[in-house]
Amino acid sequence: MGTAQETAGEEQPWGEVSPDAARRLLVAAVEAFAERGYHATTTRDIAGRAGMSPAALYIHYKTKEELLHRISRIGHDKALAILRTAADGAGGPAERLAAAVRSFVGWHAAHHMTARVVQYELDALGDEHRTEIVALRRRSDDAVRDIINDGVRAGEFDVPDVPGTTLAVLSLCIDVARWFNADGRRTPDEVGALYADLVLRMVGARSQGLPFGSGPGPGAAQK
Repeated sequence: MGTAQETAGEEQPWGEVSPDAARRLLVAAVEAFAERGYHATTTRDIAGRAGMSPAALYIHYKTKEELLHRISRIGHDKALAILRTAADGAGGPAERLAAAVRSFVGWHAAHHMTARVVQYELDALGDEHRTEIVALRRRSDDAVRDIINDGVRAGEFDVPDVPGTTLAVLSLCIDVARWFNADGRRTPDEVGALYADLVLRMVGARSQGLPFGSGPGPGAAQK
């Protein structure tokens, strides 16, 4: 499954990137980084996938690392927007946590190739860019932590260690990008529903109107 297939349902995939040549190079880089890893990918590999010359890449991106940073920034902005929307949304803590997990997992499954690059190539960034992305990741952590803290204060969640549980929830969600198979039995929405149910169990949710078992059962996560 290529990046084009991942984004087939979007009105303007990678619409943040222009002109068209820069977007084509970015899509090619996502595919190459996901398949071979950042360090094993050359600028010639990326340009060849985009149907362009290696020299053309440097018109739009000064370095391979700058290209990775652009991918990472867009991906982390999307992740933060997903989580912040849920954290600031209507409903009680359990509803908001379930919404955050469903949408966050759904994005990582539907865009698993992109998400693998975004989430697992952080160490390839230079110091300045890595600092910027780490700050965005902390804001994503804060969004989930805010919901869990709200649940604890409201008496809906039983969570002795909020920071540790926040890390566990995010790690569980992000790992979907590593194993999700678009040809498998479960859709991104189904995996999102399953993980939302699992996370509510993890925090010991005592929520009205959100009975456990509304999504696929624990045995449904087929890779």
